Amino acid sequence: MAKNYIGLDIGSSSVKVVRLRAGKKGNHQLLAFGIEPLGPNTIVEGAIMDQNAVEDAIRELWSRMGFKQKNVAIAIAGHSVIVKSITVPQMSEAELADHINYEAEHHIPFDKNDVRLDYSVTNPNTASGQMEVLLVAAKKEIVDDYVGVVKDAGLNPSVVEVAAFSSQNGYEANYDMGQGETVVLVTIGASISNINVIRNGVSLFTRDITIGGNAFTEEIQKQLAVSADEAEAYKIGGSYDEEGVVPQEVERIIEGVSDVMAGEIQRSLDFYLATATDTNVAKICLAGGAAKIGALSKSVENRSNLQVHVVDAWNRIEIDSKLPAAYLEAHSPEALVGVGLALRKPGDR
Repeated sequence: MAKNYIGLDIGSSSVKVVRLRAGKKGNHQLLAFGIEPLGPNTIVEGAIMDQNAVEDAIRELWSRMGFKQKNVAIAIAGHSVIVKSITVPQMSEAELADHINYEAEHHIPFDKNDVRLDYSVTNPNTASGQMEVLLVAAKKEIVDDYVGVVKDAGLNPSVVEVAAFSSQNGYEANYDMGQGETVVLVTIGASISNINVIRNGVSLFTRDITIGGNAFTEEIQKQLAVSADEAEAYKIGGSYDEEGVVPQEVERIIEGVSDVMAGEIQRSLDFYLATATDTNVAKICLAGGAAKIGALSKSVENRSNLQVHVVDAWNRIEIDSKLPAAYLEAHSPEALVGVGLALRKPGDR
């Protein structure tokens, strides 16, 4: 049986690894999960600014986790990645391969010579007799930077995919989706959040917004005049004032930032709903570190009038008894991209 790749999620605030083992009955067992933090501005809006820091973090993780396997799956995100659903006349596979560059020129706001293109037919026969194709373009510079930093850390980046799809893969491995049910999966990173509308295993709409978990920390730091470390501790409820309680101002600040983020999410959802033929959205699912902030779920729920659910990346993953349960539970929502990557196998498309 072919091994799964190790999922290597290189995010703006940390590097995370997930190692799974596939069972004979299609189930998966978690063998290892680890996080190594990155300093501020190491990665900015998906672009690697300090390659040495990322390499060091990857090497530290491999050393600490005792990994010998070199083959990994990685993901990229940010405004250098474009995902767009397009409609084209029906044609053969070979014809589509020849035609896709022409379509990319009309739908991708980058020079075709500066991007790496991929595509997938999501519906070969629409009601109007055409084909729906999911077109993906990523700037070569960004792809090469991520591949280069992983290779320089001594690993082999065998798979490079879009983080939104990694998150989707992780979600679909853990939760059932009813036929025709539409789910909005919001993956909140440190500085960039992704909105992915999914139905029947197909991404109908995806968009990145430049707000994430760092917004909470930065606003607490600014308004309370505390250090970044103190602000982060206040955000997650792990820091207290001299009287042993979290300042009431923190709750107010978190609610304010939550409302701003919920507004950005709703604007993207409204844009999708205005152009979609089927607007039957069942629920919104939150993943990423900031998904654990209760005020955010409440704000998104109030704005959308939809049920909001916080994703558990281990929902259907068998946990090795030797692994620390409390640690895994605390970091479950932010492990979803890594789980999706770790599900990849050699030969996957």
